[in-house]
Amino acid sequence: MSELWSAPFRGGNSVDARLHIPGSKSVTNRALVLAALANTPSILHRPLISRDTTLMKDGLISLGCAIDIRDGSWRVTPGKLRGPAAIDVGNAGTVMRFLPPVAALAAGTISFDGDLRSHERPLAPVIKALEELGVNIEHEGRYSLPLKIDGTGVLRGGEITIDASASSQFLSALLLIGPSTELGITVKHVGSSLPSTPHIDMTCQMLQDFGAQVDVDHENKVWRVHPSELIGQEITIEPDLSNAAPFLSIAMVCGGKITIADWPQITTQPGDQLKTILKVMGASIALGTDGLTITGNGAIHGIDIDLHDVGELTPAIAALAALADSPSHLRGIGHLRLHETDRLAAITREINALGGDVTEDETSLLIKPAKLHGGTFHTYEDHRLATAGAVLGLAIPGIKVENIATTAKTLPDFAALWSSIVE
Repeated sequence: MSELWSAPFRGGNSVDARLHIPGSKSVTNRALVLAALANTPSILHRPLISRDTTLMKDGLISLGCAIDIRDGSWRVTPGKLRGPAAIDVGNAGTVMRFLPPVAALAAGTISFDGDLRSHERPLAPVIKALEELGVNIEHEGRYSLPLKIDGTGVLRGGEITIDASASSQFLSALLLIGPSTELGITVKHVGSSLPSTPHIDMTCQMLQDFGAQVDVDHENKVWRVHPSELIGQEITIEPDLSNAAPFLSIAMVCGGKITIADWPQITTQPGDQLKTILKVMGASIALGTDGLTITGNGAIHGIDIDLHDVGELTPAIAALAALADSPSHLRGIGHLRLHETDRLAAITREINALGGDVTEDETSLLIKPAKLHGGTFHTYEDHRLATAGAVLGLAIPGIKVENIATTAKTLPDFAALWSSIVE
């Protein structure tokens, strides 16, 4: 068993804190890809520096891009994409899905591998789409990692039909390389509803920020990115609003107030919906020039909500729901079974092991009030499970979180930042 971290217990002691959340993983990794494909250098201020973004940075460097770190900013200088290269994707969804299409633009052989869990996570729609575009990919019929791409340095592009119902990243992965293809990329989604559509909106907006022309037909679920030269940008990465969820939860659980600095007034990040969700669960919300301030009185109400578009918030919302005074029904989250772990099964197992009352079905969680007790909260190398355990520990003494270090995937030094606020 990995080392156990004693989650700080605070009970009813209220808080009053203001903090800065590191940059958005989703924005940082999209910006890195677009900067690497641009025709002029880019500067990324306040990027997230974590395992996932470091894997993306290192992968792009291995393909011929230069990335220099200066005073906490990343200067990205595009280079001619080429192999041979070996890319470690870890267990990062954005890396394992965004970089193979980028590698398809390179000349040479590029191999991809990662953590054991990465071999199990879905990648087939991206592989099949690239093969339809004429890319030679060696995967021994598995349509998953590990794999090798033999690139020619040119990708014609064209029209692709894809089922992205398991992950919106499949669609974003193809859109990001659209400007760099000869014909552009037109992607039509078929299948059940798309999860995490705000992340697709984020991809489209950032493509446009770098100078691409994007046409979207929401009614027919078709996205078109025209061929063009991307222009390097100087951008400041927004704080990761999804990573703010456990910290905002502190005010909900303990009472008092928490302010997240630099919360954007307008954003495509799914985490922005925390403003609405936590208000329904009993918090007071204020967005001003100082950031987003949440005020709680220690009372948490259950919620019936479809989290399909904001599934990454589910572990934090589930932790709050386990401490609520009425039942919660978290719906539309079947795709979370394919994330870093099967999040529905893991949340159910771990909260119930502490005395909780959670029932899972294929696509939802029903969480009823129950008297919880201390114990070990396993995390399955899933950063969001680890932070959910920390939230429960605020109200329940004796909770020990397994492998808190897994939070480094998107939130470096989480344990130290958490302790500085609640201890």
